[in-house]
This record gives sequence, structure tokens and C-alpha cells, in this order.
Amino acid sequence: MAAETFRVGLIQMSCSPDPEKNLEHAIDMVREAAGRGAQVVCLPELFLTQYFCQRQDHALFDLAEPIPGPTTTRLSQLARQQAIVLVASLFEKRAPGIYRKMHIPDDPLYYEKFYFTPGDLGYKSFDTHFGKLGTLVCWDQWYPEGARLTSLQGAHVLFYPTAIGWHPAEKAEFGPAQYSAWQTIQRAHAIANGVYVAAVNRVGFEAGDVRGNRAPGPGLEFWGGSFLSDPFGRVMAQSPHDREDILVGEIDLRKMEDVRRNWPFLRDRRIDSYGPITHRFLDQVRE
Repeated sequence: MAAETFRVGLIQMSCSPDPEKNLEHAIDMVREAAGRGAQVVCLPELFLTQYFCQRQDHALFDLAEPIPGPTTTRLSQLARQQAIVLVASLFEKRAPGIYRKMHIPDDPLYYEKFYFTPGDLGYKSFDTHFGKLGTLVCWDQWYPEGARLTSLQGAHVLFYPTAIGWHPAEKAEFGPAQYSAWQTIQRAHAIANGVYVAAVNRVGFEAGDVRGNRAPGPGLEFWGGSFLSDPFGRVMAQSPHDREDILVGEIDLRKMEDVRRNWPFLRDRRIDSYGPITHRFLDQVRE
């Protein structure tokens, strides 16, 4: 049974061209978070490499690995040593998984549909020693349906390991609005569901360099700005946009219960009226 409070750690890290160095760096940062009292720690999306989806390259399928596999073995050992729960995002070679990203983008320099198949396991909430954890990934964060279905399974925290950043040529004009939209949609998930939300991003400029194999083009500036939101959408802690950081914050299930009692959005849902939401557009529905 979960305690009334537990502490989460959000690892905002930069990624180098060397996957082995990234793994060691991630392990060091996880240890630091655990040393600061974090009991549940989350790494960014695809933390082993620079964000390689900036181009379509069949050779990069070699990065995929089985689960269980060599990286999960290292991370499992780390979690046991530190007595923590660890949330990690990997490029999975098709095998039985835990949570698979449901929404896959295909945008300039985010060519994920080339590499990844949409998740087939549905939305998941995991009952751990410390609390119930919902795990969604990056592009999932823009969809309220995923947040709702995960929250309805009892999640106390929705974790969103992420890789999102600015196109350098767009940053001056659109940068603040893009970050604001990203944070706002996730704070809205916290409010609508009465849950904590932890958004965990990478930070720094990347050209998708994996062991010297660089993507052509201008690259991406990952905007960091990882944050932890309480169940009423208030930002409890936020990382900077320009450097690595470790956020540690407390999850208080009593506060979660208080918010839900006073703002009973889940109670007042009209579930009998939501059937049409399974259609992509309602103008295509015919009686």
C-alpha cells in the first residue's frame, strides 16, 4: 500500500553522440536524484542517444534493443541498489514490453513513424511500492484521452518522458508560445484528472549525432523546461531551458484527495454522452 507521500526525481539531461557515455551519465544523475531523496526517478525519452529521428536512416534500427536486454539489466541493478522505482524510455526491438508510446508524430525533424510502431498495449498505470504511476511518452502528452484513461486506472502521477525542442529558425518568433502550449496542455491534464504530472525533457542543441553519424539540416534545440505540476495545475518546480537539472518534488496523496473532493470533475463526467469520441470526425458519422 502506498504511503501518503513519496518523492519523485525528474532527470533533465543533455545527450552526447556516444550511447555508452549517455548511459553512464544517466546512471550518475539517477544516483544523485536518489541521494536527494527521490524514490521514483524518471529519465527523458530515448536518453541513450541524441534524438536520431531527425532523418530516416535504416542503419539506425541497429540502436533498437530487446526488453529485457543489456540496458534494462543495468537500470534494474541501479534501481535495486538505490531502492527506487526507475522510469526509462528505450528504443525497443519488438518484444513483450511494458508501456509503448501510443501516439507517434511525423513532423519536420521528428520522423518517428519511420522508426516506431504505435503502441499496442493501451494505457497503463503501475502499482509500485511508493505509489501508482502512469507512464506516457512525449507526443502522448498532447492528448487528453490518454491522460484520462491512465488516471482512471488510479495513477497518482502521470510521467511524460519527452524529447521536444525548437527549430532554431523558429525559436525567436514562436519559441515562448510553443513552450507555453506544451506546459499548458500538461497542466490541464493535472487539473482535469486531479493528478500530479511530471514532464521530463532533454536539453541542448543536437544534430542527431550517433557515433559520428549526424543528421543533415539545422538540428534541434531541446528546450528543457522539465516541470512537476500538482493536481490543480500549479507548477511546483521547473528546470531551466539551457542546462541540465534534477528536480525533486513531493507527491502528497492527501492533497490529491482534497483537490478531487473540492473539484469533482471525475464524479460529474457524463460518460453516457461520450460515445462519439471514438470517431475521428463527427461529420463522418452516419446513422
